[in-house]
This record gives sequence, C-alpha cells and structure tokens, in this order.
Amino acid sequence: MQLKGKKVFVGLSGGVDSAVSAALLKEAGAEVTGVFIKGWYPPGMPCSWAAERRDAMRVAARLHIPFLTLDASAEYKNSVIDYLIAEYRAGRTPNPDVMCNRDVKFGAFYHFAKTSGADAIATGHYRSGEKDQSYFLWAVPKDILNETIFPVGHMEKSEVRKLAKRFELPVAEKRDSQGVCFLGNISVEEFLRMEFGTAPGSAVDEKGEMVGKHDGALLYTLGERVPLHSASAGPWFVLAKDITKNELVVGKSPTHAATQSATIPFTNANWFEDPDEVLHAQYRYRGPLISGRIEQDCFVSSEPLSDIPTPGQSIVFYGNAKLVGGGIIET
Repeated sequence: MQLKGKKVFVGLSGGVDSAVSAALLKEAGAEVTGVFIKGWYPPGMPCSWAAERRDAMRVAARLHIPFLTLDASAEYKNSVIDYLIAEYRAGRTPNPDVMCNRDVKFGAFYHFAKTSGADAIATGHYRSGEKDQSYFLWAVPKDILNETIFPVGHMEKSEVRKLAKRFELPVAEKRDSQGVCFLGNISVEEFLRMEFGTAPGSAVDEKGEMVGKHDGALLYTLGERVPLHSASAGPWFVLAKDITKNELVVGKSPTHAATQSATIPFTNANWFEDPDEVLHAQYRYRGPLISGRIEQDCFVSSEPLSDIPTPGQSIVFYGNAKLVGGGIIET
C-alpha cells in the first residue's frame, strides 16, 4: 500500500512495538492517528490500563499525531472475559488472545477506524521471527487482515528497540507486557480460583487407581503440571479430566499413549488460503511445527505428537512460511 497521504489509525497500546509502528508510518508520509483501546476490567482487580493509556498519549504527543480513546469494554467483556469463564466451566481451555484480536483489536478497532474515515489500521504485532504472533491472528477475518499494516511485523525486537531510541520515543526503554491486563498481577490459576472457588476431588492414574487429591478439575488444563495432596512425589501432569465427576487422570509425563493420535479435529475454521496449501500446523503457542495435511475438519499429522492437543485451544496452519488459517481444537 502506498502510505503517503493515507489515513492510518494505529492501535497505541502504550508499548514500544505500537509506538515504533506509528513513528514508521508517519515517517513514510501517512496521516497517522493513535488510538488507545480500553477493555473491560473487573472491579477491585489491579490493572495498569490508565498508566498504559498515559504512555500511549505521551507517544502521540512526541510524534505530534492526534490521539483518541476507543471504549471497547462491551466487546472485551463478551469476547474475552465471558468466553474465558464459559470455556473453563465447560472443561475446555480457552485462548482469549485469539478472541481479543478477532473481536477487539481487529474487530471493534477496525470498524471504529473505518467509520472515522481511515484507509487502513495498523498494529505492533510481529508476523515472523522469535516474537512471531501469527498464532494469535488466525481468527481475524481475511478482509480486515488485508487492510491491516504491520510496520514492525518482520523485524526483530532488537531492531525495534533501536528504532525507538532513534525516534526518541518516551517508551523506548519500557519492558514488554507480560500478561493479559484484566488479570493484573495475579496468575490465571488465581483468577480461576476467585471465579470458581475450590472443589476437592480425586486424581487417579491411567489404571483408575487413586493417587491423590486436587483442588478442582475446572482449575486445570490438559498437559498442565498439577499440585496434588496426599500423593507420592511428582511431578504430576493432567492427562484427562471429567468435569461431571470432578476427577483428574494424571501421570508422571504430560503425554500418554492414548493421546498420541496423529489426527487433530478442529472447528470454526478461518482460511486465508486454500486448505490444500497447508504443510504444517502448530497446536500450542511456541510449540513445535508439525508436518501434515487437512482432511475435512481434521489435521492429519505425518509425525508423532509431542504432547496433548487441548480442546478449546487453537490449531494454526502454515504453508510456505505463510499463515494459511486456523481453527479450534475439538475433543
């Protein structure tokens, strides 16, 4: 896209990646507007959104570009918070970052930008390299992704940091965000304990023999290391769970023979290219790329699986180093 004179709305998160993205677009001659996207945050939970918005405003002031705030709290509450709780309650493991991208960062933001006269939107996401975030972009509609600019998409983080210093951005030395804002400084497990409470239940081995007690089947996901009470020395990992019985099947390894199937069923597919172009898949963020092919609504791997595909998580497809599409893993 020819950028000179184009109106581009940039999602300014308060971090260095989006700040450099805005600076590069302005340098290229685009008419840049910075937009901070405000989500929904449970009352009483600490969150740094106000500080992040302040940093985004400082970046906009340094670049001399307009600054707006988009209240996307309704979309965030429905697509991230309610979805996360419902999936865990159903015994599945959600991927809130995927839904946040689809419905908030690229959904609500895109529609806001277009109705405000923007030609395109831009974000600070990486689409290759060590920081590749394409795993979380598979559910974004193709037409929106085609109108999105990723100014730092193919850069390394070290290069982005150097650019931040060259542009003298106020967030040049700021550390990367380490989590989802609505959780504040607590872990996902702590959030789930606050939502569901504890419900002591039995943990059995693959033979069905009792090995200990756990704090609630809703709190754990497949392949996760789980602390057990009154059990022999671990580590213990969740191999299966029965929400109705509040029972976990555990083992000393995060995998077992019964889950080494080479077929991963999925639903809710979103495609950017023909599924026949699929050469590899990734079914866990930062997990290994496995070779295989698509057969109807299943990915058939041509190699053994290294761990348990988790229902509710994303399986993302690649072909010739390009994002082809993705879906949600089924049981």
